[in-house]
Amino acid sequence: MTQTAIYFDNSFKDHVSTLDYPERTDRVKNIIDLINKEEFKNLSILKPDQVGYSHIYAAHDKEFVDDTLNRFPKDEKIVFLDQETPVSIGSFDATLRAAGAGINAADNIINGNFTNAFCIVRPPGHHACYDRSMGFCVFNNVAIAAEYLISKYGLENIAIIDFDVHHGNGTQDIFYKNSKVHYYSTHQYPLYPGTGDINEIGVGNIVNVPLKAGTNSSQYHLAFDEIVLKKLHDQKPDFLIISAGFDAHEKDPLASLNLVENDFKLITQKLMSIACQYCDNRIISMLEGGYDIQALERSMIAHIRELQNYDTNS
Repeated sequence: MTQTAIYFDNSFKDHVSTLDYPERTDRVKNIIDLINKEEFKNLSILKPDQVGYSHIYAAHDKEFVDDTLNRFPKDEKIVFLDQETPVSIGSFDATLRAAGAGINAADNIINGNFTNAFCIVRPPGHHACYDRSMGFCVFNNVAIAAEYLISKYGLENIAIIDFDVHHGNGTQDIFYKNSKVHYYSTHQYPLYPGTGDINEIGVGNIVNVPLKAGTNSSQYHLAFDEIVLKKLHDQKPDFLIISAGFDAHEKDPLASLNLVENDFKLITQKLMSIACQYCDNRIISMLEGGYDIQALERSMIAHIRELQNYDTNS
């Protein structure tokens, strides 16, 4: 059995807690209680550290990072970094711990303390580009973790798999010419942010799988198996990072794909099989989207159940 770390901090509830907005506190408000009710046997809940600025600079333009951090309010005002990305007085700590969760997870997994990790963080990250915040995302949490794995541990063959319903334009932007990281995205297209066409291939390290509105479970898995899994087998990655957005769920209000909780279970199983074959089961998963609260909660529990209950001998 695997050992899974769950990274969560109450500061994630304080990130823009007063605004009636899709990316809101309710997304993570009850998740730890729900996890505890499941009585998982191979799971530890840990508090992430604040990330060091140098790790953010590794994935983002330094001037952008410093200017962004200086814009965080110190009173009860809400500041919009762009038209979809608000921050509040509680966002500074939450933002640094969201990125810090990936750093902590990387260290613990590489050092053998845990097999995999799920970071239940706010704000999310995959829309944050090299030099701008956007789409609810301040800094790019998965990109910061990947850059850390490269610089600290010398990894040169990382796979980032993004099953959020929106294309992770920020992650693609950061690694577009970096062959040490392969980025795979399944997403509804066209849809915000408008990127993610199959012709966006980077240096051969970008794999976009645009899906039509109304795509159902069987259609999704056919595309995932035929494109993403086949190319992952070709890549043979040494570490998996997942941008785990659950807004491809049929009940999500911001998109029009028709997946259900069982689909996220199956996706997780498939990715864990890849990790078992090629990278000693090492996976960091980080929460991205998901805006129907009940669907999100059920989908996260299904994802966690597979992460912590996978038989590595299968």
